[in-house]
Amino acid sequence: MTAAQAVLALAWAGVMMYALLGGADFGGGFWDTLAGSPRRGYGQRRLIEHAIGPVWEANHVWLIFVLVIFWTCFPIVFASVASTMYIPLTLVAFGIIARGAAFAFRKASTELWQLRLFGGAFALSSVVTPFFLGAIAGGVASGRVPAGLAKGDIVGSWVNPTSFLGGVLAIGTTAYLAAVYLTADARREGRRDLAEAFRHRGIIAAVVTGVIVIGGIFVIRQDAPRLYSGLIGRALPIVVLSAVAGIVSLALLAARRYALARVTAALAVAAVIWGWPVAQYPLLLPPHVTVMNAAAQATVLRTTLASVLIGLVLLVPSLVWLFTLFQRSRHAEPD
Repeated sequence: MTAAQAVLALAWAGVMMYALLGGADFGGGFWDTLAGSPRRGYGQRRLIEHAIGPVWEANHVWLIFVLVIFWTCFPIVFASVASTMYIPLTLVAFGIIARGAAFAFRKASTELWQLRLFGGAFALSSVVTPFFLGAIAGGVASGRVPAGLAKGDIVGSWVNPTSFLGGVLAIGTTAYLAAVYLTADARREGRRDLAEAFRHRGIIAAVVTGVIVIGGIFVIRQDAPRLYSGLIGRALPIVVLSAVAGIVSLALLAARRYALARVTAALAVAAVIWGWPVAQYPLLLPPHVTVMNAAAQATVLRTTLASVLIGLVLLVPSLVWLFTLFQRSRHAEPD
């Protein structure tokens, strides 16, 4: 494995971690939207706040990590995507900022109108942000970002069938992950009613997302034939793994095996994340920019690789400890 391949693999591992952890936080905001009135949805919103409150900022570390890696080690890719996709990227930045501010202000608010205002902002940004992230991914995967500063269509690059599919799929997977994660959180807190509520939502989200994926096959076949060929070619085992893991997670949810369902749900989404680069490897920006001709100088790659490995030794245990602390049970709050 070359230094460029190793750095790319680490960067994509960061994408996966952001999807699995940060994505679940966004999904929590999606379910916050559907929780109902302040009184009826109080228990669900409190559970969501408890689940994501201590870690939602820490999860953004993975997004920053990915951006820095591509900026440093694959500058032509970073520059091309940032300049062509600056509209959805700006909307993503606004969404992340608005979501964090609304989440913080809602927890400190006491008036009903404030709770509704900040709650609505938190919920809306939790849906809009993953949509635009998925739209960006769809535009890159379908070959709509050529190499060079602002060489692509600044609107058509992310307003197209594959980008729309990517955005909808991002919302579906984040909602699915959040529902599955929250079932175990609710049962650990002694709230079996909430566990049942999120179990039903997880099943519904899994079915709806599966339908989107099946329909998306035809969209990709027509709109991004190169990506489609890769998905039914070298990436087919990963696609099958994702489908099998999704079906198993459905069965585990039905059987109320929430801890195992978390694992299989994460595996299903992780397989989707890895299926994309495997399908189009060695291309980073289809149809011409490959890993090797987009990579920085070998000295930069080796230095970055060493720095990342040292950083992970410090980062990963800290995050594991953080999640462990806040996954411990607390006394269930009254209805």
